[in-house]
Amino acid sequence: MKGLRGVLSSVRLPALSILVALLVGGLVIMFSDLEVLAMIPNNPIGALGEGIGRVGAAYSALLRGAFGNPERIVEAIASGDPVELARAARPITESLLKSIPLMFVGLGVSVAFRSGEFNIGGEGQFLMGGLGATTFAIVLGGAGLPAPIVIFGTVLAGAIFGAAWGFIPGFLKVRAGSSEVITTIMLNYIASLFVFFLLSNWTLIQREDGTQPISKALADYVVIPGILPIPELRLHLGFLVALAAAVAVSWFLFRTTRGFELRTAGLNLAAARYAGMGASSSIVAAMAISGALAGMGGAFEVTGTIKQFSTVVSGGVGFTAIAIALVGGTRPSGVVATALVFGALRNGGGLMGLETSIPIDLLFFIQALVIMFIAAPNLTARIIRLPFRRKSKEAVA
Repeated sequence: MKGLRGVLSSVRLPALSILVALLVGGLVIMFSDLEVLAMIPNNPIGALGEGIGRVGAAYSALLRGAFGNPERIVEAIASGDPVELARAARPITESLLKSIPLMFVGLGVSVAFRSGEFNIGGEGQFLMGGLGATTFAIVLGGAGLPAPIVIFGTVLAGAIFGAAWGFIPGFLKVRAGSSEVITTIMLNYIASLFVFFLLSNWTLIQREDGTQPISKALADYVVIPGILPIPELRLHLGFLVALAAAVAVSWFLFRTTRGFELRTAGLNLAAARYAGMGASSSIVAAMAISGALAGMGGAFEVTGTIKQFSTVVSGGVGFTAIAIALVGGTRPSGVVATALVFGALRNGGGLMGLETSIPIDLLFFIQALVIMFIAAPNLTARIIRLPFRRKSKEAVA
């Protein structure tokens, strides 16, 4: 019973923050509609009803785009037709698919945050992971090796390339005192330009026509297995690996001596050094692990989801992952839950924009509202008139 109360208590604030963010977003949708605004002087009550109706239509499309149409799902289950089941379940699986890179990079950013390092280089580490996966997929797949070896080698290469890109700012921080904020930001630009150069000039990975900086079709070299036995659904093994990575990161941080040293270095670097812990090595290790997780996300994205590598494959996931790590409290379970929510918002936004002509930028605005209300719990509590108390100084931090 106490465990259930603890779970409910931990999810109360994020759930209420999402609710408040949707309410505020609804007001923005209502009062940014020119037709609704034009009705206010002559028919304010009608304008209010029209605005509420449009907000309801927008959020209905958002939910259907993220989770599917309930009626269609029931009909598909009743029919038993695999094609209809695939069509009905596709929105849910696409939402899960979009959460995969967010999970990986969010977990990586959380590890860095736990060590006291502010890793803004998830974007570059994600790209380098995609580069490593692309290179080794073509090399190993082209050599005709067995599929399991090709898949394992491809993902491992992505993790190694990402870890190497994360190691650089950690090493510079320890040896030269460089700010990891500056070095990770600069490495994002370097990674993007480096990838652009290779895709434009390196014939090993470059597409045959060579007119655009895009890699060869990776489906010809490696195939990431799908989770469900329905070819039309794109949800692949990367989702299960992301969940396993969250479990592994949680175990490492909270059940191992090395994880304890890493967290201690993040809380108080001077105290960790005074206690004889390898504080400097903890920083380097944390940044390398952070990069490895982001690199794995890039590997699964280019080989399992997009099946092609380009300079825009990341889509800003490295920066979104920072918000996900903060909203999730830098805990693996929180990161996974937040990534699932953000993945659903991203996927559902397409149908919302298609049916209501509401720009996709509004979804980013709602995501920002979620972050803001979680960061300001007293504000959320006052808006919904519920008491909220901060239990400890650690929670405030």
